[in-house]
Amino acid sequence: MTETKGKNPPPLKAYRIGEMGKMLDMSSRTIRYYEEIGLLNTVKRMEGGRRIYTDNDLRRLRFIKKLKLLGLSLNDMAELERIYSIHRSNKKVLPRVVELLHRHSAEIDNRLKELSKLKNEIESYIHRIEEKL
Repeated sequence: MTETKGKNPPPLKAYRIGEMGKMLDMSSRTIRYYEEIGLLNTVKRMEGGRRIYTDNDLRRLRFIKKLKLLGLSLNDMAELERIYSIHRSNKKVLPRVVELLHRHSAEIDNRLKELSKLKNEIESYIHRIEEKL
């Protein structure tokens, strides 16, 4: 093993907003919006105000994108960000993510039941109409 005592850690890779957008298939406006509402609050700025993103920001945006895909709301994500900002540990955040996903899964089950009932009503109504033709 090499001794790293006294040496600086390697610098984090820096990305511009357009690069982040391409890597994440996300618009620059969406990235700025997530920053504005506090979901991405570690973004650094260069002189002149240009945003510079790191691998940590990239990971955070991937996590946000995944949570959005799974159906969590921006309010849910803001809650997770508040928990993280207080505890600075995923050990407090991840159990809450699990709770939110369980809740969302139960909501989906309820919606599926409602949609199944609606589908049956539609099919019944179609059948009654077709009998009159």
